[in-house]
Amino acid sequence: MTNYKFLQPVKLRNGVTIKNRIAMSPMTEMSSFEDGSITNDEIDYFRLRAGGPGMVITGCANVNDLGKGFEGELSVAHETMLPGLTRLANAIKINHTKAILQIFSAGRMTNSRVLRGKQPVSASAVASERLGAETPRALSNEEVEQTIQDFANATQLAIDAGFDGVELHGANTYLIQQFFSPHSNRRTDHWGGSLEKRMNFPLAVIDACADVIKKSDSPSFILGYRLSPEEIEVPGIRMADTLALIKELNKKPIDYLHISLADAWQGSIVDRDDKQPLFEKIQEVLADDLPLMVVGHLASPAQVEKLIAAGVQFAAMGRELIREPKWVQKVEADDEQAIRYTFSLRDLDELKITPPLLNFLRTAFKKGFPISTDEKQIRI
Repeated sequence: MTNYKFLQPVKLRNGVTIKNRIAMSPMTEMSSFEDGSITNDEIDYFRLRAGGPGMVITGCANVNDLGKGFEGELSVAHETMLPGLTRLANAIKINHTKAILQIFSAGRMTNSRVLRGKQPVSASAVASERLGAETPRALSNEEVEQTIQDFANATQLAIDAGFDGVELHGANTYLIQQFFSPHSNRRTDHWGGSLEKRMNFPLAVIDACADVIKKSDSPSFILGYRLSPEEIEVPGIRMADTLALIKELNKKPIDYLHISLADAWQGSIVDRDDKQPLFEKIQEVLADDLPLMVVGHLASPAQVEKLIAAGVQFAAMGRELIREPKWVQKVEADDEQAIRYTFSLRDLDELKITPPLLNFLRTAFKKGFPISTDEKQIRI
């Protein structure tokens, strides 16, 4: 076996050992039923990619009906989802891979069509700066409290389904981030008005989910948190805001911190002259016992090893594990030359790529997604 550091085990904050430092990043696959229940296609998709990575993190699952962000999204909003979620957890838990359910609410990053005529909700009635974005209505204080409880209920459902943990999706401009952002949060109550008050919602969600875990007598259940370090909007989240939040997250019972980046080594998207990788800035304030997970265009073993050598505990891989489900196994077998970095449209059945996922890959990535043909490599 190749002597890569990323193949070595590592402990989370709660003492759980993860067999290696590779995580499958949460990715949209848009393949659930209309009501958010699991399809056989999804079970097959995740089962194929399990067994190698230390953790497999599912795509986001909405914690309530108003939290649905797109069609084909997984739901963890109702007890009726338990049988399907149990099947999903079992499909992932192969060869000691940990099954992590990412839970979220889309907030304003949805529309009334997806919500079947209902208006999107957010921290405040401020539309996203996206083409065609609808103006949400501000959640009342009672609705904020209920949403926090919905995250807690989703955590309990994940425990009941047999997942090894949940990841709170506080990134990618969704609801938790919307409460933290000065662009989307213009409140003047307990939930907004200052940096400290904008932290209250994400910290309350963490506390509620951690309380469920504590009461469930599941000390090995993992609680992760994902965030995006900066926003380009004005006003928007800046690195100083994020570092202040991380200092508070250090005090909370989360087991790893996941940084959502387009490129693992990227510098500031606000100050283009600042080339220092954002994860390095985060490392400077991160608690010594809180593992850091970083994602962003990681494909080759050399790229992953470079990141781990920089002191990052987990490398999250996304698109590469769509193309190469057995990436970890091939590295372990000293068979790196067999790793594929592209795929053919003829491979769709083998890779368990559904038509909705293929359509998403065609449209979601501005730089393209490499697909090979018999004649040449093209980008869709």
